[in-house]
Amino acid sequence: MLVADRRLVGLLLLTAVSPTVEAVVLVSLGFIAARGLAPQAAAVWPYDTYHDLRWLYVYHDSWPSFVFWLSLLVVARGLFHTLLVMLAWPAEVPRPPARWLLKRNVGLAALVAVFVAPWALISVAASVVALSWVLLASLVPLFLLAPFLQRAAVVGPWWRGLPSISLVGWSMLNFVVLTVAGALCWSLPGWWSVPVAAVAGVVNGLLWNRTVRTALINPTTRWVRVPATPVAAVLALAVPLLIPPMVDAVPDKSLRAEAVVLDHPLPPDVPQAVIVLAGYGSSYGGEQPLDNRVERFSYRGLSRDGTPLPYRPHDTTISVADSVGLLDAQVRRLHQRTGRPIALIGESEGAIVARTYLQQRAHPAVDTLAMFSPLINAGRAYYPPPRENHGWGVATGSQLRIVFGVMRLFGGPHAGPDEPFIRSLVDDAPFYRNQLMCPVPGIRMVAFIPTTTAAEAPPGDYSGIPVFQMPGVHGGLLNRSLVEDRLLTFLSGEPIQQEREEYPLLQRLGAAWQAPPLPIAANPAWSAFRQPDPAFTGKVCQPTD
Repeated sequence: MLVADRRLVGLLLLTAVSPTVEAVVLVSLGFIAARGLAPQAAAVWPYDTYHDLRWLYVYHDSWPSFVFWLSLLVVARGLFHTLLVMLAWPAEVPRPPARWLLKRNVGLAALVAVFVAPWALISVAASVVALSWVLLASLVPLFLLAPFLQRAAVVGPWWRGLPSISLVGWSMLNFVVLTVAGALCWSLPGWWSVPVAAVAGVVNGLLWNRTVRTALINPTTRWVRVPATPVAAVLALAVPLLIPPMVDAVPDKSLRAEAVVLDHPLPPDVPQAVIVLAGYGSSYGGEQPLDNRVERFSYRGLSRDGTPLPYRPHDTTISVADSVGLLDAQVRRLHQRTGRPIALIGESEGAIVARTYLQQRAHPAVDTLAMFSPLINAGRAYYPPPRENHGWGVATGSQLRIVFGVMRLFGGPHAGPDEPFIRSLVDDAPFYRNQLMCPVPGIRMVAFIPTTTAAEAPPGDYSGIPVFQMPGVHGGLLNRSLVEDRLLTFLSGEPIQQEREEYPLLQRLGAAWQAPPLPIAANPAWSAFRQPDPAFTGKVCQPTD
C-alpha cells in the first residue's frame, strides 16, 4: 500500500510539472490568448498530442524544423507516457517489462500523432477563417476517438472491441476538466493561472490513474473480434464532411441576413440606399429586390447598364482587394442613380469586404455599416503560398492542401487554403485581427453577432463598435423578426446594442480548444503592419505603435 501511495504521489507530481512550466512561460511572455492551453500539457491521450501538434503546426518555419520537432515530440511523449503508465499501473495486475512499455508507448506516440494530425490541422484552419463549425469539425472526431485511444498504452489488441462504459465516462470527464481548466486559466488575472494549471495537472494525473486502471481491470466485453478503433477512425473522417451541410441546414434562405432587406421594401424613414453583401459560397441569379433603393452586391461586378451581374458560389472566392474594387464601383453607381447616402449590410465575407472598403477607399456617400457574422479575429495563423519553402507554417499549408483535396474527393467543401479570399485573410491578418471591429470616423456601425461566434476566437474584448449579440449560427438568424426590427431601427438612425450574459462564458469555455495564435511581430510577412497584437493585449482597437 505504501509503495502504491508513493507511485500515486509521483504520478501526480509528474503530471503537474509540465502544465505549470507552460503556464509560467505564457504568463511571463504576456501571451494571454494561449493561456487556456497549458492544462493540456499532461492530459490523457489524445488531448496531449492535440496540444503538441497545434503548437507545432503554428510554430515552425521550415520542413526540416517541422520534422525535427515532430520527431522530438513523438519520442518525448513516448518516454513521458511510459513513466506515467508505470506509475499508474494497479498493483494487483502484473506489469509487463519496462522495455515492452517503452516500445509500445513510443510506437503509439507516432501512431496517435497520425490519428490526431488532421484534426490539429483543421483547428489551425479554424484560427485562420474564424468559423466555429471548422473548430467543431476538429473537436468532434477527437472527442469520439479518445476512449479508443486512451486504452492503447496498456492493453494488447487495443484496436479490437468497444471501450467499456467506464472508460468512456473517464474520457468525457477528461474533456470537461480540460475545458473548465482552460476557462479558469484565461479568466483569472496574471499569475493566478499558474496554480490553476498545476491543479489541472494533478487532476490529469488522477485521470491517468483511473484510465489505466479501468482499461486493465474492466476490459471491453463487446465486439471483441471487431476492429472497432480503425472503424471509429474512418467514421471520424466523415465528420468534417457532415458538419458543413448540417450547419447550412439550420438557417434556410429566409433566415439569412440579406433576406431582411431584400424580401420587402424599406420603410420611408430609412434615408439611405442599401447594398447587401452576401457571404462566402452565396449565389445570385439576378433577381431584383422589391425596393429599387436596394441592390445585391455582385462578386462579378456590374453589367453595362449598371445592374449587378448574377454570380455563382465560386465567384465569392476572389480576393478581398478585388471585391473592394467591385464594391467601390457599385457604390458610386448606386449613389449616382439615387442621390442618396449609402448603407452597407455585409454578412461573413461580405462584412469583411465592406469593412476593408471603409478602411481603404470609402466613398464619402457611405455613412452606415451593419455587419452580420463578421469573421472576428481571423488570420491568427500563417502559411506561405504554395511555391515557397520557408516561412511560418510551411508544412501546415502543404498538409492543409492535402487534407482539403481529399475532402473534396469525397464530396466535402470545395474551399481550399489558397483561394484568393482565404489568402487575403492570411496575408492581411494584422488588420483583421486588430481593426475589423473598430470604429471608422463618420460611419455609423453595428455588428450582429450570433452565439456561435463566442467559440471562434480566444477570449478577449474584440469589439470597439456596438454589437447586437443573439442566438444563432454563423450566417443564420434564429429570430428573424427581432433582427429585422433592430436592423431597420439602426438604418433609421437610432443606436442599438445588446450583449448577452452567456457570451463571455462561452468564450472562456472555448479557450482550451483554440490553436495558439502567431504573434504579429514574429512574422516577417506581416512586417509592413505595425499593429498592437490582441494575442497579448486581449483587446482590439489599441493605438498603433
